[in-house]
Amino acid sequence: MRRAVFFDRDGTINKDVGYLHRVQDLQIIDGIPQLIKQCNDKGYLVIVITNQSGIARGIYTVSEMNYLHHVLCERLQTETGAHIDSFYYCPHLPEISGKCNCRKPEPGLFLKAIEEWSICAECSISIGDSLRDEIASKRAGIGQFFYIDEVLSDADFGNKVLCTL
Repeated sequence: MRRAVFFDRDGTINKDVGYLHRVQDLQIIDGIPQLIKQCNDKGYLVIVITNQSGIARGIYTVSEMNYLHHVLCERLQTETGAHIDSFYYCPHLPEISGKCNCRKPEPGLFLKAIEEWSICAECSISIGDSLRDEIASKRAGIGQFFYIDEVLSDADFGNKVLCTL
């Protein structure tokens, strides 16, 4: 079984600008490339779990989102050599597309990643910026959850937490 660090996207990896889909609006949060690189170097998979209701709302397409993810990965690689192993996204909005099990706080995307990558949930970490991230993580059995603010404010986070699991 493998270990992973699950990251939320908007508000955790990049600044939340509301329905981010244009590359020119992508602003990676300071310290995130280094944190992702630490996760890579400690042998953790880096998996992004993100709600993307802008797709259901018709604001952007899956192709536009995928291109943004491609550019995000290029920037991480260029800046620190960091990489993201996979992105999982929920394109739904209950009012438009009906209820689903993948929109956080539901754990569906976590469970899918855990199965597809043979991840030990209890040996993994989740990092997000909202209560729905925390709830979804706990419902999926992820070992530890941290809010991004506490992670970025702790200069030794990588050594203290990533080495303990």
